Amino acid sequence: MPTTVGLISLGCAKNLIDSEVMIGHLAQAGMALTPDPELADVLIINTCSFIDVAKQESIAAVFGAVNARSEDPGRTRQKIIVAGCLSQRFAKDLPGIMPEVDAFIGLDQITKVAPIIQHLLGTRHAPALTKDEGPAATDDPRDYVTLKPQFVPDYTTPRFRLTPDHFAYVKIAEGCNHTCSFCVIPQIRGRHRSRTQHSVVREVAALVASGVREINLISQDTTYFGMDQWHAERPKPSSPVDSSKGESLATLLRAINQLDGEFWVRLLYTHPAHWSDELIETIAACDKVVNYVDIPLQHISERMLGAMRRVTSGDYIRDLLRRMRAGLPGLGIRTTFIVGFPGETEADFQELLDFIEAFRFERAGVFQYSKEEGTRAYQMAGQLHHMTRRSRWSRAMVALQRIAGETNQAQVGKSVRVLVEAPGIARTPWDAPEIDGSVHVDPALPVGHFATVTIGAWRGYDLVATH
Repeated sequence: MPTTVGLISLGCAKNLIDSEVMIGHLAQAGMALTPDPELADVLIINTCSFIDVAKQESIAAVFGAVNARSEDPGRTRQKIIVAGCLSQRFAKDLPGIMPEVDAFIGLDQITKVAPIIQHLLGTRHAPALTKDEGPAATDDPRDYVTLKPQFVPDYTTPRFRLTPDHFAYVKIAEGCNHTCSFCVIPQIRGRHRSRTQHSVVREVAALVASGVREINLISQDTTYFGMDQWHAERPKPSSPVDSSKGESLATLLRAINQLDGEFWVRLLYTHPAHWSDELIETIAACDKVVNYVDIPLQHISERMLGAMRRVTSGDYIRDLLRRMRAGLPGLGIRTTFIVGFPGETEADFQELLDFIEAFRFERAGVFQYSKEEGTRAYQMAGQLHHMTRRSRWSRAMVALQRIAGETNQAQVGKSVRVLVEAPGIARTPWDAPEIDGSVHVDPALPVGHFATVTIGAWRGYDLVATH
């Protein structure tokens, strides 16, 4: 009988791709996959630890699996593997805190998950780690985490997609070079490392040929794609990008736009520091790239941007947004903000509210600051009381929800191209999967295909098409 493996995938789309890569390698090794943890010989929990809420969710999932195993006589031999960001971030601590877990694997081990499982089950020796990989943290034989992640997927990487047939995520780079004072991602995922443009285009072409209608390009910093490979001096934050020096997001989009097939492309996780007029012009010229940009801004106050180490100024952000609006008529901008950051004054927060009112983002969210170990902000003076953080979050959400309603009201009567997500449910170009709103459409429209509908009403964050 083949080894049966279950997987619980937590966190963002970038983590989901890691889960897909693990499943691809498990299937290649002849292992059977099950959606039922009770039937698994091995249960993998791919964790997230970006902010405290995600960390607590991951810990709860791990201990939930451990407790379920101990309470079920039929699962006493089940092996539990903790993978992903929690494992990578706390490699020094977890083997001692979670002795019930059978193995901890890091981000570089997702392609080695099959031999690691075989080792746990006693069917082969543990996979060797190179000297450069080295054990990251402990001498615990259960610890497979390596210190500095280097892995980045390629179009040849085995992968089993967990998304619906009609849309897919494509990770174009891994890691991040920014040093935002609130963020642990560079410590977890390492330095930015781009795939080649050839690799990405080959993967997109294969996905489109298989029937995928939406390609979501993702990485920690999508706008830095290719620049880490330039032989000349790398661009400084907020400086103009010149793609004549090598591959860039602009050259990648132009190459993807030339592919045959009916599909659209969406940009997620762009950083404001490396936007350029060339990129704006490229999106405008590429008919397959939707007029939607995900660009987390975090704040607008000069003081807060500096404290957050965002390497962009308030004036730069305002100018960039105006250029984006002018160059891309009908653009939908998704952004996120952090409120309650250490030292944030009422004046800083009011400036953010005024900014939200002035620019009226089509899609936006706000987070309360999360104090994370290992970040610069963790040690900062001026930590705000949790009730202050919550109050500011509530006030910002009131403004964002009102603007969202007014934005949806403005769509009534318009004809919109949508991608049908499920019977009776579709998404517009302004709606990313699993993040934004949806459109209620005629249930007879075929799933996974495009349609043009007329908006007749709206409900909350969703639109309603006339039938």
